[in-house]
Amino acid sequence: MHYTTLDGGEHIRALVLWSIVVGHQPEPEPEQHILISPILLFVSRETPQKISLGSFIGFPICSCSACDHGDGARDRVSSHSSRSEAPKEGASRLGRPSYRKDKIHSKMGEGTFGQVLECWDRERKEMVAVKIVRGIKKYREAAMIEIDVLQQLGKHDRGGNRCVQLRNWFDYRNHICIVFEKLGPSLYDFLRKNNYRSFPIDLVLMHDLRLIHTDLKPENILLVSSDYGKVPDYRGSSRSPRESSHFKRVPNSSAIKVIDFGSTTYDRPDQTYIVSTRHYRAPEVILGLGWSYPCDVWSIGCILVELCTGEALFQTHENLEHLAMMERVLGPLPLHMLKRADRHADKYVRRGKLDWPEGAASRESVRAVMKLPRLPNLIMQHVDHSAGDLIHLLQGLLRYDPSERLTARAALRHSFFTREHPRR
Repeated sequence: MHYTTLDGGEHIRALVLWSIVVGHQPEPEPEQHILISPILLFVSRETPQKISLGSFIGFPICSCSACDHGDGARDRVSSHSSRSEAPKEGASRLGRPSYRKDKIHSKMGEGTFGQVLECWDRERKEMVAVKIVRGIKKYREAAMIEIDVLQQLGKHDRGGNRCVQLRNWFDYRNHICIVFEKLGPSLYDFLRKNNYRSFPIDLVLMHDLRLIHTDLKPENILLVSSDYGKVPDYRGSSRSPRESSHFKRVPNSSAIKVIDFGSTTYDRPDQTYIVSTRHYRAPEVILGLGWSYPCDVWSIGCILVELCTGEALFQTHENLEHLAMMERVLGPLPLHMLKRADRHADKYVRRGKLDWPEGAASRESVRAVMKLPRLPNLIMQHVDHSAGDLIHLLQGLLRYDPSERLTARAALRHSFFTREHPRR
């Protein structure tokens, strides 16, 4: 993925605020979770009410062979406000929904999980996003985890304005359908279409509820509004505003919300299975050393570099090459981490060092690693006034040893946020 660059470190200072508390490991405070205002990202203020499918525009679900319904199957829809709660007595079981296509606004997106449709909620009289999950066991289970997490978070946010709001959910013909408020485009989509990188975002995630997201990436950060303005872009041009034909998009609102809690998990000891999308995956995950809150912090560091430079920091799909890229940008991996690599990852280590370039799969792989600059050089190519503070912050967020990686509270006290920086 490739974007255009950000001109000026001052433009991303507010953006970092949403991110760095993701890795906050809760300080021991019995019987109480500290919720730091005003930077929580949570969900709806109330338990979602029951709805009838008839209140939505009807939509075709899918024709996947894995679903346990057929042409003669009886359509049943149950609407729930919690995972374990059965429908209240008297709650209706609905028949086939209307398929009036003129009422369907658009398909918002799709992925391995299923698809998301933009629909009209006739009761609330608002557009909503309906996530329709494939009728396969692993995707249904992930959907139920997401619902549980959103409801758990919702109990701790009476304002209901921090994270994507869960309107409702229901089970239709073996498809979990989750109804969310409709938000704007993801950071990834906006930046992919944009000539400007100014995103003053002031929201952060927290681990105070002992939850680890495990899949933070630009695609899972949505702007609340899709509205934006255009201003002239003078980079590489000395023309006046009237003469300039290049424009950059600036969001009218800086508010964002995090989505996709299907991979979220509570912190537990000895979690060693693979998590995170490749580009944002922490070294302890690759080496099989176990992971916790710091794996989210690493992802945030990678996202911030990407938003600064316009490109994903580690563009690879192979473990050894990924580790070699880390060493090229950040320096050698600690010996104690390499020695503890599990049986699946110890093949990447030889004589106490990363087996590189000897173990490279190809010359192209070696060249891809060699072209990467050190982190300070990379940042200074794109940031001017506050490059030093930003580099120091990123070095803390991207520290190899998770026990030495910046916590959220420490990051919030970083001079990148506390020091006054000149604006261009």
